Amino acid sequence: MSVYPSLTHALAEALVDVLRFVDGSEDEQMDQDDAVRMMEWVCHVLSRLSDDQRGEFLDLLGKMAEEESDPARRAFLWELPEGFALVEEPV
Repeated sequence: MSVYPSLTHALAEALVDVLRFVDGSEDEQMDQDDAVRMMEWVCHVLSRLSDDQRGEFLDLLGKMAEEESDPARRAFLWELPEGFALVEEPV
């Protein structure tokens, strides 16, 4: 039995972990140009979400952050929406 309540939740967990790996990778782990291209591609895909999809994703990220026990992963979850232009930056 899955530990995730939905496929969306499972995929969001996987995406967050991949993004954390790419974001924190060193030159020895991953070519930095490839890392930037991957992050830009994810940002592009997320920018194409409908308003409803974006809202669902943001709600899920917030829930994941609230339930996260690892402080570094929790911080990444809270920062992800702004870092990937899912929310407008404060003026």
